[in-house]
Amino acid sequence: MAAVKLADIIEHENLENLTPEIDIKKIKVTQPDINRPALQMAGYFEHFEATRLQIIGFVEYSYMESLTETRQEIIYERLLDNPIPGVIFCRELKPNDLFRKIAVKHGVPLLMTKKATSAFTAEIIRWLNVKLAPMISVHGVLVDVYGEGVLITGESGIGKSEAALELIKRGHRLVTDDVVEIRKVSDETLIGTAPDITKHFIELRGIGIVDVKTLFGVSSVKDSQSIDLVIRLEDWDKDKEYDRLGLEEDYIEYLGNRIVCHNIPIRPGRNLAIICESAAVNHRQKKMGYNAAQELYARVQKSLSQKREEDED
Repeated sequence: MAAVKLADIIEHENLENLTPEIDIKKIKVTQPDINRPALQMAGYFEHFEATRLQIIGFVEYSYMESLTETRQEIIYERLLDNPIPGVIFCRELKPNDLFRKIAVKHGVPLLMTKKATSAFTAEIIRWLNVKLAPMISVHGVLVDVYGEGVLITGESGIGKSEAALELIKRGHRLVTDDVVEIRKVSDETLIGTAPDITKHFIELRGIGIVDVKTLFGVSSVKDSQSIDLVIRLEDWDKDKEYDRLGLEEDYIEYLGNRIVCHNIPIRPGRNLAIICESAAVNHRQKKMGYNAAQELYARVQKSLSQKREEDED
């Protein structure tokens, strides 16, 4: 099961640890959702999602403060006697001494953020959804071309890295070379990232490892990118029939999501960077409602129709 260390969440969200005496090294979050324990503060613990991060906003905090000390002790004991990975107080709100004492007793970390509750909740859910999304690794190169995430795949040595390098020189941005970590963040969206070890590096046969960020600057790299298009490079086969119109899309499936895929035959003299650029722009046009292949087909049909009418006259 995928998990995120609580320490990583604290670092990413710049949270203040209100219980430094609790060892958080082994605490992990496995759920991308959060829980605001308003009902639990009122004493309702049915269907309580204790394994989620608990978020305390102004409403929950105000209700907690309105309770008598006896009631607070009862509720806090019931709440914190669960496998809660952490309780986060928003708007710089701080728990009272009783809440802190019971939290330390049960080993539940208390954290604080300056952010408003709604803004923080939206951000933490988005980030956790990415980190905890189902993930696979594929062999390929991922480049941001005109805002479109282009995943270049193919056999080893066919020229994927060289094509990526040429795209970078033309002003596009590298996400990852050789290994692409693909995460399914929704039924429509796949996000590609680089493994930490190979981030911003490209391997060129005959030259070795190239640090793209150092050579071309920070504007030439990107940490993550949605995957919008797959270009599969393959050796030219003169006996194979290749699509020359593109009226019908081919697809490839990753983690249950279908992505448009173009099979590009390779032979000497073909400029792969320009082909990738053109494929990205054409894909973007199609998303905006214009399909050049359908436009050509419509013109041909119109021309044939006019010719038939002339012949009948």
